[in-house]
Amino acid sequence: MNNHATIQIEDLLKQYLIQLEQKLNGDVLTYYGPIMDEYVPDFLQIIEQASHDSKKHEDLWVMLTTVGGSASAVERFVNIIRQHYKEVNFIVPDHAYSAGTIFCMSGDKIYMDYASVLGPIDPQVISPSGRFVPALGYLDKIEELIQKSKDNTITQAEFFILKDFDLAELRSYEQAKELTIDQLKNWLVKYKFKNWNKHSSTGFPVTLEEKQKRAEEIAAKLSNSNLWKSHGRPINKTILIEQLKLQIDDFGEDTELKTIIRQYHNFVSDFVTKNNLAPFIQTRNFI
Repeated sequence: MNNHATIQIEDLLKQYLIQLEQKLNGDVLTYYGPIMDEYVPDFLQIIEQASHDSKKHEDLWVMLTTVGGSASAVERFVNIIRQHYKEVNFIVPDHAYSAGTIFCMSGDKIYMDYASVLGPIDPQVISPSGRFVPALGYLDKIEELIQKSKDNTITQAEFFILKDFDLAELRSYEQAKELTIDQLKNWLVKYKFKNWNKHSSTGFPVTLEEKQKRAEEIAAKLSNSNLWKSHGRPINKTILIEQLKLQIDDFGEDTELKTIIRQYHNFVSDFVTKNNLAPFIQTRNFI
């Protein structure tokens, strides 16, 4: 792709983003790709650049598309964003799995439509071979082997797998799970539930303990791999609302907003795929 064509595409991307900002009356950050610790310095620089813009808004809208990544990176992303913005809302035009789901739970609002999906919060950890692997799968398998050992039904091959498993590695998987659950509980109470003051059914005030209990229930369900069966299980808006009792706003109810989001997301997705970008991050000051 020549420089002239690249400039034209970047101009179109900026036009879409500015159109979305005008519709939402807030700053927009588009994040498309994996969430990794090594991306934190760039993320910090981009957010600080946006915060120094004379046209900066108090609210930030994060348009997120990701298969997941590092829970610790998500925590640092959230700390950076919350230092500079009063309210943070998430738009999921297509999918935000694992660490992406955790990221969304730090928002004041989450916007999806009928085609958007989140996923179970199965933290990704680095295996001894250097690959990112889902921690809950390992923990569930170890628990299964331990139970088989107690029941005297474990095979010799399974026994050697259990015996040779590194305890320090296992503990790191447990800590990753604990971190994601703690993140969800803290962020849901602090941000997502901050305006949940009355029960819709009774009109009675909502106590802090009730908010904490609801957050614990949501975190427990999202981290229950036996419930979802798969690390990549798509969880749509209906399931989030009906089974997890989580309030989700539907951007599909606003035809103009839906059109802008869909067109912009499709353009970003095509641009990222053709240029093999990971991740793609955009604000009105950065692309």
